[in-house]
Amino acid sequence: MATPQDQDLTRTIRRLNARIMGISMGLMLGLGLFVATNWLVIKGGVNVGQHLALLRNFFPGYRVTFVGSLVGFIYAFVLGYGIGVVIAAIYSRAAAPGAGRAVGTPR
Repeated sequence: MATPQDQDLTRTIRRLNARIMGISMGLMLGLGLFVATNWLVIKGGVNVGQHLALLRNFFPGYRVTFVGSLVGFIYAFVLGYGIGVVIAAIYSRAAAPGAGRAVGTPR
């Protein structure tokens, strides 16, 4: 039989920290867009990043330039942060003890 301290430890381990998950997802999305934009800027060409430029419909001020990559990083970080927080909240709620029990089942 598990002691109350063991149960508390298990509950804590199962939960995800929403802030850390948000920051990590935000950095992944933000750095991904930053690197992709600057890769295309350095690569150059006639029509640089025509598909990536479509993001300006969702991220006002974004362009396939170095300054645009900074703007895109901010937008993508905020979006990734929000996604990470939501994922962590859903996971932590699902991983909570008793989350799999049917409604009305006694503990």
